[in-house]
Amino acid sequence: MASRPVHVRAPGKINVYLGVGPRHDDGYHSLATVFQAVSLYEDVYASPSDAFTLEVDGDVDVSGVPLDDRNLAMRAAKLLAQTAGVDAGVHLRIRKGVPVAGGMGGGSADAAAALVACDALWGTELGAHRLHELAARLGADVPFALYGGTAVGAGRGDELTPALARGRFDWVLVLSEQGLSTPAVYGQLDLLRAQDGAVADDPPMSLDVPLPVLQALRAGDARDLAPALLNDLEVAAVVDRPDLTSTLVDGIRFGALGAIVSGSGPTIALLCDGPDQARLVQDLLRDTSRTALHVHGPVPGARLMG
Repeated sequence: MASRPVHVRAPGKINVYLGVGPRHDDGYHSLATVFQAVSLYEDVYASPSDAFTLEVDGDVDVSGVPLDDRNLAMRAAKLLAQTAGVDAGVHLRIRKGVPVAGGMGGGSADAAAALVACDALWGTELGAHRLHELAARLGADVPFALYGGTAVGAGRGDELTPALARGRFDWVLVLSEQGLSTPAVYGQLDLLRAQDGAVADDPPMSLDVPLPVLQALRAGDARDLAPALLNDLEVAAVVDRPDLTSTLVDGIRFGALGAIVSGSGPTIALLCDGPDQARLVQDLLRDTSRTALHVHGPVPGARLMG
């Protein structure tokens, strides 16, 4: 067992494409998504302890982050200990840089980082395949946070296939002070579809990512990717947060190639034509008193630091 704290960094993500199938009887939806890990990070420090304890701080509002078993990182540590037969605890310190309830998978990144950190702290050496299995048990976005890069997600989003993605994509993220509940946004989408009569008796178990999305990523061409951006959850997020519409419109007006709600929102992701254009869009949004960050992707997944 390591005697010093183990530091692991894991990235937040953007759903470049998110197709959502109808709700199944188990409450889940079939997804076809493309994740891209971006340069906004969660840092998790794991230290030896007799008990399982957790503290959270960071550059974003962490007041709503639970410090008990509702926290995915805490559950990840306990699941790993149970699986590996570890008779020890851990103190986890999470420093958050990804918005809480922002649709960017910050909690999933914490869980992935906790798995890697505790595996190193306890010397369990479970290996990548076993860690992926544990990650999938914790949540649909956790396996991607382990690997990072760009990947196609099927099933609930946890069945991953690496996607060929050349070069760098520059994004401007527009943050919100008030988060959105992922289950609530999915529920709102189900209601909207029921009102429109678009409810399938036998929902498909798998969906496909359109070829133009994959071709644009393979070419590393932001101009080709922009018109292929899609998020089925966006309409539901905007119902709960109508103010997001003006941000989507302003992002394009200020020069972004494409604008999309990230995941279940409310973070807005604006795809830009290179870093100079991203900085210009960021500055113009800040002039409207919005919180805007310039990030890029793809970046690696959860990894040991120093």
